[in-house]
Amino acid sequence: MLAEQRQSLILAMVNQRGSLSITEIQRKLKVSRETIRRDLMLLADRNALRKAYGGALSLERSEPEIAVREVTNAEGKRAIGRAAAGLVPDGASVILASGSTVQSVADALLARHGLTVFTNSIVNCGKLAGHNKNRVYMLGGEVQAINGATLGRDAMTMLAHYFADFVFVGAGAISPSGWLMDYTREEGELHSQMLQSARTAVVVADHSKFNRYAPVRLDNFEKVTHLVTDRRPEGPVASALAALPLELLVSDGQPR
Repeated sequence: MLAEQRQSLILAMVNQRGSLSITEIQRKLKVSRETIRRDLMLLADRNALRKAYGGALSLERSEPEIAVREVTNAEGKRAIGRAAAGLVPDGASVILASGSTVQSVADALLARHGLTVFTNSIVNCGKLAGHNKNRVYMLGGEVQAINGATLGRDAMTMLAHYFADFVFVGAGAISPSGWLMDYTREEGELHSQMLQSARTAVVVADHSKFNRYAPVRLDNFEKVTHLVTDRRPEGPVASALAALPLELLVSDGQPR
């Protein structure tokens, strides 16, 4: 196969999937890792894709709007929400990020009483405020329509005043090397701050987020105590997560 043909095929694969690791490309094309690295560097120099550690990201892909994500693997996310909410007792304080999987956690928390909730999600605020004697604090900041959430310096400044029993953050992607990643710097910075603002830090992510990349790497993944998902991770990410000091919870899909 000619180099131009191979590079065109790599670009098509990355654009189709949104992200690919070098290992996945090597498995499909049967060429050396060094050849793939050179191809990715050339494609990145042409601004055809974004080179990432261990793989590549498509420049054609961005995170879908929240309305699309809410109906994608909805049952799996509901199962994750139930399992994650099972960690939270009545009367606890909880930080909730935005995102469709964290919204499923908020749905399951409707069964709890007397929660103190800090959130940047307009949807989660609406679900929990005025319900079962909850106290809900909406973080300030500019509203990002794609997520229905507040972001930016104001949200981070307000969050800095609080510390909770639990925090629940979603994932834009979890890379093969075990990086927690997101799609915008503002999201990544706020979510990183959230992870260090609670005693029990929980990431909720369905199986589609494993072995993928997103443009922004989050700090503080080492502070995560639990990862809740709907399927056990496979491939490189499974080994990477096994090396982290966190408890993996795989939901069984049954109501609790």
